[in-house]
Order: sequence, then structure tokens, then C-alpha cells
Amino acid sequence: QVQLAESGGGLVQAGGSLRLSCATSGLTVSNPPMGWFRQAPGKEREFVGHISRSGRSTYYADSVKGRFIISRDDAKNAMYLQMTSLKPDDTAVYFCAVGTNDYTKYDTPGGYVYWGQGTQVTVSS
Repeated sequence: QVQLAESGGGLVQAGGSLRLSCATSGLTVSNPPMGWFRQAPGKEREFVGHISRSGRSTYYADSVKGRFIISRDDAKNAMYLQMTSLKPDDTAVYFCAVGTNDYTKYDTPGGYVYWGQGTQVTVSS
């Protein structure tokens, strides 16, 4: 049974930082591509970033580029999202996900097969 669990969310002031973690278990494939998405109230789930199987390639939404960094530690079955210079617009529930090998869909929810339950990030102004 595949499980993903996000942690590290919380309330932070604008300009602050948070580090989200995603712990995985039960995966039968090693080092899958992975991603982060977020969903604000009343909005669709949107792409935040993606990390390749090797970890050498990362891709980000324009809205977070230069502020967020994705990394992974496959020895710990974990992925991370370091968020800096946070803005109120970053307020959302953040989800981690395990991707498929269809790299053309890395920035859409359809390119992912397993999802965590999400962790709330709230940025106050």
C-alpha cells in the first residue's frame, strides 16, 4: 500500500520560510519522479514543482521560481520543498505526489498516480 505523508506546514508571516517534507512508503518502484502541487480555497490544484528520478533536474511554476527549491533523499524515502520569501498568495494546502514516466505531464495532476493528504500553509500579510 503506497502512502505519502506531508508535514511541515503552518502559519508564517510574509517574507518568512517553511520547509515541507514528504515521506513515502510502500512504493514498488525506486526513485520515481515526484512533484508538489497546491490548492487554495475555491481554486484548482496547481503545479508547484517537479523533481526527476535522479534529482538532477527540477522544474518550477513561474510563480515560485527563485523562491522554492525541491530536493529529495531517496535513502530516507523523502522529498522536500524549501519555501522562502513567502507571500500571502502562497497560502494553500500543499500536496506531494508520485509521478508517472510520462514527462510531458509533469506539470499537471494527470501526470501523478499517488498523492498525500496535504499540509496547510498559511502566509499572513
